[in-house]
Amino acid sequence: MKITKLKLTNFRNYPKLELDFSKSKNIIIGNNGSGKTNIIESIFYLSLTKSFRTNTDTALIKDDCDYAVIEAKIKDRITNTYKIVINKENKRITIDGTQISKIGDYISKINTILFSTEDMKLVKDNPSIHRKLINMELSSFDNEYLKLLSLYNRVLKQRNTYLKSMMTNSMIPKSYLDILTNKLIDLNIQISQKRAKFIEQINTYLPYYFEKITGKTLLKLKYISNIKNLETSELQNLYDKSFQKDLNYGKTNHGIHLDDYAFEFNDKNIKDYLSEGETKNAIIAMKLSEIEYCKVNLKKEPILLLDDLFSELDKTKINNILQYLDKDIQIFITTTDIHKVSRSILNNCNVYKISKGKIKVTKYEWKYL
Repeated sequence: MKITKLKLTNFRNYPKLELDFSKSKNIIIGNNGSGKTNIIESIFYLSLTKSFRTNTDTALIKDDCDYAVIEAKIKDRITNTYKIVINKENKRITIDGTQISKIGDYISKINTILFSTEDMKLVKDNPSIHRKLINMELSSFDNEYLKLLSLYNRVLKQRNTYLKSMMTNSMIPKSYLDILTNKLIDLNIQISQKRAKFIEQINTYLPYYFEKITGKTLLKLKYISNIKNLETSELQNLYDKSFQKDLNYGKTNHGIHLDDYAFEFNDKNIKDYLSEGETKNAIIAMKLSEIEYCKVNLKKEPILLLDDLFSELDKTKINNILQYLDKDIQIFITTTDIHKVSRSILNNCNVYKISKGKIKVTKYEWKYL
């Protein structure tokens, strides 16, 4: 899968932008605030119909404009034109001019893997952020997972609402709650199985890539869940025992909505054990593992987006990472300093240099940089 052309209209700081890309490496250079990440963000948005930087679509629309457009030609087996028009009320998605009515049917058609500073929250932040980040990863690969998760969240909301109603009115029967609980149990099992399989497959490659980058082994990503591997009858028993507590609090106290994930190095949580740079390397090793996951499960090469990859990493680590990138995948890297990268790795690379709102495109030659 390759993006051959990208067009932006009124997106962030770009009133009009049109770029052709290399099928291999594309490096975007510029000072902080110049608009490097905006290009990465537009590609990611085209994949998942959401930004990794903001929860508000209107923030993507250029000041004093009513809409923004992201359009790209993407070559897989054939070349298709993907287009999203974002306005202040909604968004319109088309593929080759045909409108896609359900976003759930669109997501996972373009497979991207993103590294950004937001990913550091997978280590540092709270479980809800951990779930959000892993959900985004899995949803980009597995359309069925996204639909199951969306349905789970709807049923969970209904169950919690009904529990609150039962709190205030003892005459409300429990029968409908039982129906919602049975639906939730079934969804818990399906989603938990998909999460467990994803983490298991990531862990097949994670120690290998972490060792190649850092020289250290014994890294793994742990799936933490109070319902993992439980059968239907066991979950039913868990919900029965928790009924009074659920009723007292007006919320569901067991389920995949409380899952968590943690990186462990030598069986210790890395947030208490590894440095900032080593933590970043762990996240990058996970992204490289996701490439393998995508190739094995989807039989596709994803598009790799690396935002601000080089900060806090020395030249040796950077080149260790870049030399293990699959030569068949398309890569986008943003940076303020390209000189940390060895010249051999930069061969056949497109360089996009942003200065004062304008972009100069060249094939890699050291003299340009």
